[in-house]
Amino acid sequence: MEPWLSPLLDADGMRAVDRWAIEDRGVPSLELMENAGRAVAEAAAKAASGRRVAIVCGKGNNGGDGLVTARLLAGMGYEADALLLWPAEELSADAGANLERYPGARLIEGGALDEALGEASVIVDAIFGTGFSGEPRDPAGAAIEAINSTEGIVVATDIASGVDASSGEAQGVAVAADVTVTFHAAKVGHWIAPGKTHTGRLEVAPIGIPDRAPTGTEAAAGLIDPQVLSLLPGRGAGSTKFSSGQVAIVGGSRGLTGAVCLAARAAIRSGAGYATVAVPAELEQIFEVKLTEVMSVGCASREGRLRRAASEQIMEATARAAAVILGPGIGRDDGTRDLVRELAKRIEAPLLIDADGLNAHAGRIGPLAKRQHATVLTPHEGELGRLLETGSERVRARRLGSAREAAQASGSIVVLKGDDTIVTDGERFAISRGGSPALATAGTGDVLSGVCGAMMARGVDPFAAACAAVLAHTRAGLVAAERIGAPESVIAGDVVEALPAGLAP
Repeated sequence: MEPWLSPLLDADGMRAVDRWAIEDRGVPSLELMENAGRAVAEAAAKAASGRRVAIVCGKGNNGGDGLVTARLLAGMGYEADALLLWPAEELSADAGANLERYPGARLIEGGALDEALGEASVIVDAIFGTGFSGEPRDPAGAAIEAINSTEGIVVATDIASGVDASSGEAQGVAVAADVTVTFHAAKVGHWIAPGKTHTGRLEVAPIGIPDRAPTGTEAAAGLIDPQVLSLLPGRGAGSTKFSSGQVAIVGGSRGLTGAVCLAARAAIRSGAGYATVAVPAELEQIFEVKLTEVMSVGCASREGRLRRAASEQIMEATARAAAVILGPGIGRDDGTRDLVRELAKRIEAPLLIDADGLNAHAGRIGPLAKRQHATVLTPHEGELGRLLETGSERVRARRLGSAREAAQASGSIVVLKGDDTIVTDGERFAISRGGSPALATAGTGDVLSGVCGAMMARGVDPFAAACAAVLAHTRAGLVAAERIGAPESVIAGDVVEALPAGLAP
């Protein structure tokens, strides 16, 4: 895994770590469970406003963690009500051992659970752990609904029950946690929606797994760290606009000139030596006025849109580009779509396709795999749904799987945008920490395209360039919100102006 990614584990990776600690390093499994339960108990005590805590326990080792939590909370003076969803004889071996240590646990059924939870200031979710996948069935499903209907603070043990730790998917009902205490390392499902929205505040607790656990090979994905920005080449005394790389942006149409302008301004703010826009000839004067530092090439157009006859002009305008951005504001008429698909085949440079450039490839991403140079696709959920000929709801439900599918089918790097932006080439997965609501405004996707195009033009590996662009873009959004005073007041141009701060090491 790249050194600028902080590893995240999936279910198989965490099982491998546990097995290594227990079998290879001789750490007793009950010791790991005791330490896990202690971490959850401490979090629950910190969150408690009253003395009553309800701990809802499944039958696996996650339930065992819950039983440890109940015993330790009772030792702290709390009224710890351990509620078993399955009979004692169905518990795992380690969970059964901890039931013997806390015999006050009771089997609970039906409406009695609602009553028990309603009296607690904190509810500990210890139903399912990181090995869970699929849709919760009763009694777990009913218990999750009961937990979500309470007003108490919910603390999840390892991961919110109902969330798949390997993907973030939640096929049915899932616990809406206020706090999640996970063990040893964060999991993929904590950071990818919808799992991210069920996690609440994430705390990672050490539980006694020795150093040098095999997280490197078992890591399924990683969070993008600021270290990735160190890959960007600096300018020296001998640098020129040519050595800093040229970005060409192809797009624009009547009513949509801003998209090209934002991408171009973002590219030069992100270090590109110069930028050229290939735009409809009818609108070129608009770009000349808007873009002081950017060159423009007017190409064949009709009614404010690029015509297919513009193909050779665009190829000439992009011939020396170190990276090309195709699609911002380009429009969706049939002739434009044909032009976009032709250009994607012919452009001999790293290519980023965004916006209507993506819509032109709806259901037709296979031919992109034949390109000889890197291709980066930057869809939001709706655009990715169209690329895969499915609905945005399906993409939203399985973001990781959808991004992987598109990357593999197109031979491209896919940047699936969102608070949990995912960057993948089909094998590697990088995830943004997000947390920048200022980016939820029109035009910020064009800014991201410009940043990524500049980084590719500066010679950064395309996968790393996409990751660095996502990080810098997120940070710029945060800086812009701070400067403006409220994320709701930020516009895309503010994000462009904040890029120098976002790019700072």
